[in-house]
Amino acid sequence: MRIAITSQNFKTITGHAGKTRRFIVFETDGTSAPVEVQRLDLPSGMSLHDYHGDDHPLFTLGLDALVTQGAGDGFRARMARQGIDVHATSEPDPMVAVRAVAMGQPLPPAEPHQH
Repeated sequence: MRIAITSQNFKTITGHAGKTRRFIVFETDGTSAPVEVQRLDLPSGMSLHDYHGDDHPLFTLGLDALVTQGAGDGFRARMARQGIDVHATSEPDPMVAVRAVAMGQPLPPAEPHQH
């Protein structure tokens, strides 16, 4: 399973998924510890909010899920069209969140999304 985390600082899970340009990508089978396999640090203009093509770099990674602290309905719908489940949470730790998603466990709910 491949899971991306929105992380503007490459340390914690951050929100505003549509506007972020930094992601940590993990692979896990749900039984062993997740392994970080890639970091995306996209240039200006490449947030999903700004870039509207179906060839966005995030879509080429074979993701199963994405974890963030906040995402709007448009972002969720766009990810769903690519077969990527979005999990919004207040959990700050990427490893905790990736483990939970891989094992099908619930995450603490995210704060309400605001524009």
